[in-house]
Amino acid sequence: MSGGSIPRLVIAAPSSGAGKTTVATGLMAAFAEAGLVVSPHKVGPDYIDPGYHSLATGRPGRNLDAYLCGPDRIAPLFLHGAAGADLALVEGVMGLFDGASGMGELSSTAQVAKLLRAPVVLVVDASSQSRSVAALVHGFASWDPEVRLAGVILNKVGSDRHEELLREAMDSSGVPVLGALRRDGRAGTPSRHLGLVPVAERRSDAVESVAELAARVREGCDLEALLALARTVPELPDAPWDPAAELAPAEGAAAPEKPLIAVAGGAAFTFSYAEHAELLAAAGAEVAPFDPLRDEHLPPGTQGLVIGGGFPEVYAPDLSANAPLRAAVAALAASGAPVSAECAGLLYLSRSLDGKPMCGVLPAEARMTERLTLGYREAVALRDNALAAAGTRVRGHEFHRTVLEPGAGADPAWGLTHPERRVEGFVAGGVHASYLHVHWATEPSLAGRLVASAARSAPARGAAR
Repeated sequence: MSGGSIPRLVIAAPSSGAGKTTVATGLMAAFAEAGLVVSPHKVGPDYIDPGYHSLATGRPGRNLDAYLCGPDRIAPLFLHGAAGADLALVEGVMGLFDGASGMGELSSTAQVAKLLRAPVVLVVDASSQSRSVAALVHGFASWDPEVRLAGVILNKVGSDRHEELLREAMDSSGVPVLGALRRDGRAGTPSRHLGLVPVAERRSDAVESVAELAARVREGCDLEALLALARTVPELPDAPWDPAAELAPAEGAAAPEKPLIAVAGGAAFTFSYAEHAELLAAAGAEVAPFDPLRDEHLPPGTQGLVIGGGFPEVYAPDLSANAPLRAAVAALAASGAPVSAECAGLLYLSRSLDGKPMCGVLPAEARMTERLTLGYREAVALRDNALAAAGTRVRGHEFHRTVLEPGAGADPAWGLTHPERRVEGFVAGGVHASYLHVHWATEPSLAGRLVASAARSAPARGAAR
């Protein structure tokens, strides 16, 4: 089959909390265990669910966010991520028709399903209803005729009799029931202040949870019918996204040797889009992961640094205790080498986090709060820096329960233009640090500019290659 006709399904729900992640992850694991190559995807900006998807399939979990990346990039990014797969499963976000606030269907699961020409399977929390489930499904099936709602999976079913009543009600709806899952807390995934606990923090338990989800899905879902439905999709006319083709020739590394860019990972820094490392490599960098909780030194020869999002507030004592690495990061920043830090990275570069010393690169203090800051943002680079040229416009996402004081430096990282106007973040030397999560696929010049800057910088002291 051609890449554009990859079998695919979108797993959606009427609202958050219905069990999308449970069902989607279980389906991914069940089909993978059956020998299929499964490509996992997630609608929206969330970083945590894709970690479970990756664990279930053995492939990178990838995001499809029409707000961050633009509707025109959804199908190309999907085809890039799903290349070589037998089946692609896309977990939705919130309710099927919920998107960016005040912007209609933009970034909704329904919009992504239409862009992918993919059938939707609706996961319905049936715990407190019987005949009403048919009315609910009818409403969702008829709301937008361009969305193909092709099946239902009944979740949190209480008993055999409850399932019988639900199936009887659904018989007249015209939408087939493709599965029914009992209420069961054995495969639960723990949550905390920003959602599920990431895989990297509970890997052995997560492996057991995913295996249990796969067993439940095999028992309760018609996998053959779901696969047959996935194979009814039409061809997508789009070409796969190509990171190399996205970069202008001038954005590649001009040095005869590839500059080494270290990328923070491990349990404290789990938030990263797979396309970022691909763009860095396409721009001419050697990408070297490291774990700030374990590694006392940056990778040998580091000429640039990327520190993404995560949960440094959970690991503040351990991050603080790794004084040799904090000193190495501070020295790299002082040398003028490019450093890109988002959210967790911003906190790590601050003087302190909840009173624990951090890297001291930024003249700011960070602390946890009860207030959740959440939402899409539009921003513009106010001056040339190692990541973005002045005037570069991006769309990003903010998601944290911490506050930084002050929230911006003398040279801010971004000027936010929507939904509010303010400045935030820091630009100092080669450092660009901000709360804003940006998907570089929408602005590949960010990766190219970072690599070009790294190519001009000397390797970190004490880390000669």
